[in-house]
Order: sequence, then structure tokens, then C-alpha cells
Amino acid sequence: MDLSLASRHALVCGASAGIGRAVALELASLGASVTVLARRADRLDALLPDLRAAGASAAHALAVDLDDRGAATAAVTAHIAAHGPVHVLVNNAGGPPGGPLLAADEAAFLTAFGRHVLASHALTRTVLPGMQAAGFGRIVNIISTSVREPIAGLGVSNTIRGAMASWSKTLSGELPPGVTVNNVLPGFTDTERLHALAEGRAARQGVDPGAVWDAWRDMVPEGRVGEPHEVAAMIAFLCSPAAAYVRGQSIAVDGGRLRSI
Repeated sequence: MDLSLASRHALVCGASAGIGRAVALELASLGASVTVLARRADRLDALLPDLRAAGASAAHALAVDLDDRGAATAAVTAHIAAHGPVHVLVNNAGGPPGGPLLAADEAAFLTAFGRHVLASHALTRTVLPGMQAAGFGRIVNIISTSVREPIAGLGVSNTIRGAMASWSKTLSGELPPGVTVNNVLPGFTDTERLHALAEGRAARQGVDPGAVWDAWRDMVPEGRVGEPHEVAAMIAFLCSPAAAYVRGQSIAVDGGRLRSI
């Protein structure tokens, strides 16, 4: 099975922590040149030596905010001019705050739509010419199992994740041969975001955060919360040559929590 990404350039968004960081390290282990993008420059700079140690042929950082799509696309365009085309794009951004759908105002939806759908669209259009010229491209979007089953208390997130899935499925029919797009749907995964969601839910329910974690674990047949590297392994496969015939799919990595087929 050909998993090598030697001679390929990967751009991983939201790479300063959690699943994004784990993905960058997995792609590095496959020999890719890895560019990590996020807002926190200090975390990105600290990640670069780890990427090289993991096997990246080169490692670069772009400290940009996806909420400023003009600046983000300009930075990526300049980076491509300096370091060559991007062959692998991992779209990933921090999820919207938790809360009931009816409690969300218009600004919450607009911010989340811009950060996820519009930013992913802008970056895809920016990197696509290089993918098409190379005859090889992989676009993977890190979304959520809420694409299949909405999660209570994540009203805005459920809405935006669904929009991302529809954008991706539409895109899969328009991309040229050799360039694929797929979604990975993480379940409960031990990240900073999940800890923040647990704190918020515990506060709303008047319980200890440990009780929230216990309830989540009880929903997972595997009996535990996932680790970022487990989600990253699926993403790395979808980015590899071995996944050339996987296109337009939404694949859950959730320990069996989803009940839908």
C-alpha cells in the first residue's frame, strides 16, 4: 500500500493544537513537506522541530487568522510562490461556541460560516491550480459527526458542519481527476475544544465536568474518548496515494458512537 507523500507539499490548517497538530505530524511521517497554519505563531514555531524529527522533508509556519480570508489567501499565495505548489490541503478551524440554536444571533452564524465554509473555499481555489498541474491533490475537511446526527447544545456548529459537508460533496463532482475531497468526522476526541465544551455543558447543567465526560464515554461502544492521533491516521490515509479512489465521502472516526448507517 502506497502511503508515501515524499515530494508532496501539505498545508494543514488549525495545526497549533489538537487534531490539526496530530495531522501535521502524521503527514510529516509520510515524508511530506508540511506547512502549518494557525493564529498562534508561538505554537507553530514550537511544532516545526517536531515535524522535522517526524520525517518532514521541510517544515514551515504561517501565522494567519482564517477569519481574515483576504490575508490568509494572500499569505498562502505568497508561500506557494516561495516554496512550490500545495498538493494536500487539510481544512480545519476552531468550532463555534456551544449553546442552543435559538440562543444564537445572526453574527454567530456569519462568523462560523466565514471561518469554515468561506475560508475552505478560498483556500481550495488558491491551491487547486497546483494540484491540477501535478495531477495529484487531496483535500480533507475535518468536520464533525453532527453531519450525520446533530449534537444537542451545539446549534451553530451543527448548522455549519452540515454546510461544509454539502459544499464538499458538491465540490467532489467538480474537481478534476486525480484531485479528491473527503470529510473526516471526529467523534468525542480529547482536545482543548472538547474540554472547553465539557466545562460549558457542566456549567449549564450545574454538574461537575467529570460527569459530562462520563456521560460521553457511556455513549461510545469503544468505551473511551478518542485521541487526536487516531483521527489523524484516517486523515493521513485519505491524503495518501492509496486513497486515490475515495472521493466525496464523510467518514466517521468515533469509536462506534453514531447509530445511523
